Amino acid sequence: MTTAHELRELHAKGLREHLAPALRALGLTGWRRTFSLPDETHWLLLGLVERPTADRVPFTFDLSVVRRTDWTVADLPGHRPDPRTRYGFETWRARIGEVLPVGEDVWWEVLPGPRWQLPLDDAVAAVRHYGLPELRRRAEADRAPTGETYLLPTELETVNAALEAASVARVRRAELADKALLLTGAWTRGDGVARTVLAGVARGFLSAGDERFRTVRCLDTLGRELWTFPAED
Repeated sequence: MTTAHELRELHAKGLREHLAPALRALGLTGWRRTFSLPDETHWLLLGLVERPTADRVPFTFDLSVVRRTDWTVADLPGHRPDPRTRYGFETWRARIGEVLPVGEDVWWEVLPGPRWQLPLDDAVAAVRHYGLPELRRRAEADRAPTGETYLLPTELETVNAALEAASVARVRRAELADKALLLTGAWTRGDGVARTVLAGVARGFLSAGDERFRTVRCLDTLGRELWTFPAED
């Protein structure tokens, strides 16, 4: 039987020998439990959050975007912000589970056995495919001169209610780019019901005559294009 001490030792080994090197291989710099992506105008931050108990050490990540100018003006101690600390002047912050398809808190745990590295691999994949792209998107949105890179959550309430009523995954992100409205969600190309319902959603958006976009493009959570719905002349 594995003791609590052995579990903590395995957890520490996984972070030291597997997780941290894998995060650095993705372009993150840092040590121990705080990392950042290179960016000239913003701190793009990833922080390891642990919730130890007597015999378990589950972990997850906090994501945070802070303007470098705001950090300098704040004149707080430390070389860079700690993504696990709430300062009040962040451009954006979230737990990584909020940007994953599940849209809720996700925790990983290193457990003994021949497959002990799998949770670490899964955590790195979540950072690679969801955490880092979202950090970059949030920084770009903050740099956008118009400030209109994303639709507000209130603009998606009715749409998401209709999707949920049809048992279709909610819109996770609604981004404006190059005269197109990009809707991202946990959909697949072969899901005919999702395509039909989203076509109706697109008609609703386009019929409003919003000059910011002329097409609605639907993407899956990895950013792959699924369907495009042009405005009807």
